[in-house]
Amino acid sequence: MSQDSPPSDHQALVPLAFIAPGVEVRLACLGKEIDPQQREQLTAYGLAENRPLTVLQQRPMTVILAEEVELALEHSVARHVWVRR
Repeated sequence: MSQDSPPSDHQALVPLAFIAPGVEVRLACLGKEIDPQQREQLTAYGLAENRPLTVLQQRPMTVILAEEVELALEHSVARHVWVRR
């Protein structure tokens, strides 16, 4: 399994980095490739399983809206944030 593969028990997941701006998705999980400290920070900002997220932009960074919070993620992180459409 490559580093960019979703967990094997979740077949319908897509990396957040591949979602077009304007699309709402639900957070499925944070990939194990994300550093534990960064994972804690993302959780503190409200990234929780099944939380609705709206992608605002993908360049130069992935910017999402999680409820009232705008969050900018580097693509190296966004490609390991797994979402459901």
